[in-house]
Amino acid sequence: MSSVELELGLVALAAMLSPTTLTFSVLALVLGDRPLRTGVWFYAGALGVTLVIGVVAAFVLGDATASSTSSPKTWVAIVDVVAGLAVLAYLVRALTRPPHPERVRRAIEQMGKVASSPAIAIIAAGATLANPGGFIPLALKEISELDPSAGRYVVEWVLFALVSLLPLSAAIIMLVLDRDRTMGILRTSRGWLEQNVRTVAAGILVLLALALLRNGIVGLT
Repeated sequence: MSSVELELGLVALAAMLSPTTLTFSVLALVLGDRPLRTGVWFYAGALGVTLVIGVVAAFVLGDATASSTSSPKTWVAIVDVVAGLAVLAYLVRALTRPPHPERVRRAIEQMGKVASSPAIAIIAAGATLANPGGFIPLALKEISELDPSAGRYVVEWVLFALVSLLPLSAAIIMLVLDRDRTMGILRTSRGWLEQNVRTVAAGILVLLALALLRNGIVGLT
């Protein structure tokens, strides 16, 4: 596995364990009377907008960041260093920021309204609240560095999108198989997420930041 592929894997894991995405996804499922309906439309919105971004990038960005040598291009190395430092700064800020009950309350109220909304509103909420967000630019860069054809870019992006939304898709499948048991697990996991998911995500982000800094420094020396 190359360093770029390792970075892409870490970006996908970080997106998958994003506290914001996980929290909104769980709330979308537990606050409505029809969790399966809400979950499917919420997932459709998140996956749809993520796939559109990747397909456009496959033809616009392509292999622009790929290097003809084993070291990244200078400007890509600079981006890696800046991104690594930005990830660490974000992490420090997130971990030192005290809990904000008012923000949690607003999120619950927002998702409570979304869960009982028409399908188009749920799709829009999924597109804005459950997509990989800030991890999208990093994933686009990593895939481009692999020097892919347009077709391979699309395939790599589809895999990234599926991994980043894996918790939500897994919950939807579990709802189909056993709704009552799954709803119990989701309600329990909501409390666990509020207490622990930041710690788990922080570990992945530290590894991602170190990988970015390492590759960036190697490219500049």
